[in-house]
Amino acid sequence: MWVDAYDIGPIRPPSEANSLLIRVNRNCPWNRCAFCTVYKGETFERKSVDEVLGDIDRAAEFFGARAASIRTAFLQDANALLMSVPDMLRVLERLKRKFPAVERITSYGRASTVARRTVRELAELNRAGLARLHMGLESGSPAVLKLMNKGTTQEQLIQAGRKVREAGISLSYYVMPGLGGRELWREHALETAAVINAVNPDFVRLRTLSVRPDSPLRDLADSGAFAIPGEADMVREIRLMIETISGVSSTLVSDHMLNLLQEIQGRFPEDRPAMLETCDRFLALSPDEQEHFIIGARTRIYFSLDDMRNPVLNERVREAQREIARAIETDPAHRGLDAQAFIRKLMENVI
Repeated sequence: MWVDAYDIGPIRPPSEANSLLIRVNRNCPWNRCAFCTVYKGETFERKSVDEVLGDIDRAAEFFGARAASIRTAFLQDANALLMSVPDMLRVLERLKRKFPAVERITSYGRASTVARRTVRELAELNRAGLARLHMGLESGSPAVLKLMNKGTTQEQLIQAGRKVREAGISLSYYVMPGLGGRELWREHALETAAVINAVNPDFVRLRTLSVRPDSPLRDLADSGAFAIPGEADMVREIRLMIETISGVSSTLVSDHMLNLLQEIQGRFPEDRPAMLETCDRFLALSPDEQEHFIIGARTRIYFSLDDMRNPVLNERVREAQREIARAIETDPAHRGLDAQAFIRKLMENVI
């Protein structure tokens, strides 16, 4: 899409909320993952290097004097690393020339694409300014990757991650709790931890599963081929993954509104006990208390387990519970749902 003077894509990581967005290609070259609908119905387009350079020039004109305050930039869309290395070097050079205050340039990178790059090529991009790659690990389980039609293998995920790290580029892996469903949850947690242990990424970012109504995964769920896990199930899964991660110095980040326990954050190994304790505190709650916290967190009233002790916030959540009960009772569209299913339905369209 076009915003004023130049072309930008539909999404970026939460950590790039304040970054300059430059669209290197349009949409996703794979676009077949069962859980993702961001680019469904769209055709992948490679932008020429001249188009991208023109966008950078127009962005610089658009921001004018404000360009001096821009410190970070993010290259869109789903897999900017498809661009040839010589062309990407030209993009990085132009970006740094037009926005001289930029200190960090980042991008999404698909594992199967990155695995085909040499360490030398990636290191060259790093020297030119590419500081971080955001890579969708999602799961390290071969069975889950196949079920989700991810188009990458565990071996590619490890190979790509190791190359990125060796090249001096910061690596941010994205992990999707819940993606193994009720059947493969344990394998999903253990094999995902195995990939993390093999690579030692700089960051592991949690992106809890939300099954969108227009996704292939919804069709799998409706057919009975995939059982959507509950919130407590996913907390157990996260706990097992955290418990199994070892020999790394990665930082785990829970920086997305889809994550129930956003306070699960820390660096391995020193913060592992605190992260496990957070999981255990939630799992030790009674079913009614768990539901109360889930509704509080999903309605953005609670941001931590400690918030349950705040009487003002507690009453606000109880009022939200009463409103949900009334909606389920009076609205035919919600009839038959329990409170947690009602909340899941509201969360379906969150990216």
